[in-house]
Amino acid sequence: MECKRKILVVDDEPHNIMLLEGILTKLGHDVVGAENAVVALEKLDRSFDLVLSDVMMPVMNGFEFVTKIRENTETQDIPVIMVTTLSRKDDRLKAVEVGANDFITKPIDIVELKTRTESMLRLKGQQDEINAFQFDLHEMVETRTLELRDALSKLDEAHVETIHHLCAAAEYKDEETANHIIRMAEYSRILAEKSGLDKETVQLIHTSSPMHDIGKIGIPDHILLKPGKLTAEEWDVMKSHAVIGGSILSMGSSDYIDMGSIIALSHHEKWDGSGYPSGLSGENIPQPGRICAVADVFDALTSRRPYKEPFSIEKSLEIMKEGRGAHFDPSLIDIFFDNLDEILSIKEGCAD
Repeated sequence: MECKRKILVVDDEPHNIMLLEGILTKLGHDVVGAENAVVALEKLDRSFDLVLSDVMMPVMNGFEFVTKIRENTETQDIPVIMVTTLSRKDDRLKAVEVGANDFITKPIDIVELKTRTESMLRLKGQQDEINAFQFDLHEMVETRTLELRDALSKLDEAHVETIHHLCAAAEYKDEETANHIIRMAEYSRILAEKSGLDKETVQLIHTSSPMHDIGKIGIPDHILLKPGKLTAEEWDVMKSHAVIGGSILSMGSSDYIDMGSIIALSHHEKWDGSGYPSGLSGENIPQPGRICAVADVFDALTSRRPYKEPFSIEKSLEIMKEGRGAHFDPSLIDIFFDNLDEILSIKEGCAD
């Protein structure tokens, strides 16, 4: 056993507690006994790694006990093994419904007890690792958010150069270049102008679009810079950058920061509703987000990233066309291709 784990044994028969305590102690665990569920609930806290509970007990039966465990946020993740003589299918289904993880049938078989407890303890260890990672991620985001809040509070609303430097810092973390945010801003400006937006809105989008991925500053480097395909869990963490960015920028007071928050939150939404973080579709997606989606994807396709080499212009344009009406606003894709010469000129002039 790698380390001593803490186990709560609940049974109204003292000799059953003594039996389980003797076996589990020899297996290297720290065992605490409780003569009924009420006493057990008084003793139980997040320091425990596993609960072994009888079903048929006075005062409160095992089903009610497990329900109480699952209702408490302090204890809801602790695995529970029911130790019972009950063999009816209905009883076992009820145990599963209230939140039991496994069963051991009386009389107890030592090999079965060892196997099932080790399995549940491994499960608890994995859950603890996940919780620790989520806590660390939250703490890191909180810390970096506070740092960015201090930086943003000092920005003059018209100090566009400072905004661009802040965006460049986030992009460098992603192994992109300062030219990426220049191209992104210029592509967005063209699409905004040709969409018929007023001059002020075009300027806001042009200035704020580089902040689209600022939330990546809250993504761990081992995920952000991973050269291969992300796992499902890693992809969920990566997708959180949209919400992180929106949250960071929501603390600003300028029109530029407000626009940046809208873009950060919406530039990964898709016209057909399959995007993230909110699954918005069609014109429910803010127009600045739809504009920046086209600009960002084109630049991503034609640029080198940690996980891929750049696609050719021909291949990239083919992918953009395929995304019309699915990923992208159809009218914006039409504008994109109507102004392709200007867009390609910007790409060539701002090459990495």
